[in-house]
Amino acid sequence: MLRIAVPNKGSLAETATEMLAEAGYTGRRDPKDLHVIDPLNDVEFFYLRPKDIATYVGSGALDVGITGRDLLLDARMPGAREIESLGFGASTFRFAGPPGRFQDVADLEGLRVATAYPGLVDGYLDEHGVAVDLVPLDGAVESAVELGVADAVADVVSTGTTLRQAGLEIFGPKLLESEAVLISGPSTADGLDTLLRRLRGVLVARRYVLIDYDLPADLVDAAVAITPGIESPTISPLRDPAWVAVRVLIPRTGVNQVMDELYGIGARAILVTAIHAARL
Repeated sequence: MLRIAVPNKGSLAETATEMLAEAGYTGRRDPKDLHVIDPLNDVEFFYLRPKDIATYVGSGALDVGITGRDLLLDARMPGAREIESLGFGASTFRFAGPPGRFQDVADLEGLRVATAYPGLVDGYLDEHGVAVDLVPLDGAVESAVELGVADAVADVVSTGTTLRQAGLEIFGPKLLESEAVLISGPSTADGLDTLLRRLRGVLVARRYVLIDYDLPADLVDAAVAITPGIESPTISPLRDPAWVAVRVLIPRTGVNQVMDELYGIGARAILVTAIHAARL
């Protein structure tokens, strides 16, 4: 039985649960449940704090888990490894300090840096040969400089508004581009291949749509240039030999622009259909 760690709460939990449901797994119905067995799919779910998932999976106690790339790196568990990005929960990590004081990471040498992700930041600074005094905090760190407990901070950044409101300025390169990831432990468990195929199918269904359209046969090359598809479009004859029907997968983003281009070259009866599941 495949043992899967799922976030119990927080921003990752709801989307991870939805994604597993779309992949055909039966998880918990009561948010208080911490352990659920799905006998039909031979899977056992354990609902844990997102920060703890890498520890359980890396130790081999559980087979796989869904967590953030930031939390995986922060845990610094040698046995845990990322095997698939899941396309949600995106975040960016940056350094910030008083305006004009810092230009690059090297300027932090010997100073105090506050962060809620000490493992992640320590690993990054070790790679760049910069020694600092880390100040671990639980939660928001933007007040650490003003309150005198740190010289700079390393934190999650979206627009940078929160840091600016605290009188801080972003500097240096990004520490990390994070998102939700599927992680595996030291050994490969039975059922992992099936889980991966299903989750990838969900990702395809979320990222692509199916488009059908009719087209004069002599315009096929022009249409294929607009909608090449993942492999190749399906082109079928119609009763009128001068026309063909085309079916192809296209990215969900920009679908209306694609429809406009197809209509502009002469395609008609253009229909777009959502995909609920896929295997490629």
